[in-house]
Amino acid sequence: MTVTGIDFVALQVRDLERAAEFYQTRLGLKRAPGPPHAIVFATEPIAFAVREPLPGLDLPERPGAGVALWLKAGDAQRLHDELQAAGVPIVTPPVDGPFGRTFSFADPDGYVITIHDR
Repeated sequence: MTVTGIDFVALQVRDLERAAEFYQTRLGLKRAPGPPHAIVFATEPIAFAVREPLPGLDLPERPGAGVALWLKAGDAQRLHDELQAAGVPIVTPPVDGPFGRTFSFADPDGYVITIHDR
């Protein structure tokens, strides 16, 4: 299964409303529909959001670890199955949500990458 490119960028933040207000006020971004744990902005061609940190993540003072990288694939379930069979750590099992079939895995350095197929 081939990944087709970057399709969604989200920053994990300590205070969701404060961060959203900053991007709205300072950059003029407009809110778009999204899941309850994030505020998505109407950006093109790649969607941008701020979101609550993943469970168990303490953001460091300089939160490079606070960047969530989402990649789009043609068939997220198939890619999940291939990665799982190869022993890649699956962080979040596949679920259906606003971005289609979605799951997350950890790369060799421990960065969490989210795959979706919508």
